[in-house]
Amino acid sequence: MPQDADHNPAAPGLLALVADASLSSSQHGTAPVFDCQSCGACCSYSAEWPRFSTEDDAQLDRIPAKYVAANLSGMRCEGVRCSALSGEIGKSTACGIYEVRPDVCRACMPGDDDCLMARRAHGLPV
Repeated sequence: MPQDADHNPAAPGLLALVADASLSSSQHGTAPVFDCQSCGACCSYSAEWPRFSTEDDAQLDRIPAKYVAANLSGMRCEGVRCSALSGEIGKSTACGIYEVRPDVCRACMPGDDDCLMARRAHGLPV
């Protein structure tokens, strides 16, 4: 979930693609473009989802301990919501550890199957 485009080296290119896709979508009736910062559904879908699997020790060491589950298997959740997520689902959200988020979080892309599944679970448009 993009928290701050200035910290994401791919963000300028991604933002241009999003802007272009938005224009294209509105002009041609294609699929909508999803803005992660106004969604957050993927980070509040399942306490089983934010599991560590491919991270190395150095990656895991950068995640603040207060956000890691007691059994060290993944992110700590409050119910189904990742403890690093702030804001209101479907309104305005941000990741408190965006720069060091685990691989499972990096893998979920706006509009992919996981994103759409989480959006449906929260009653958000797909």
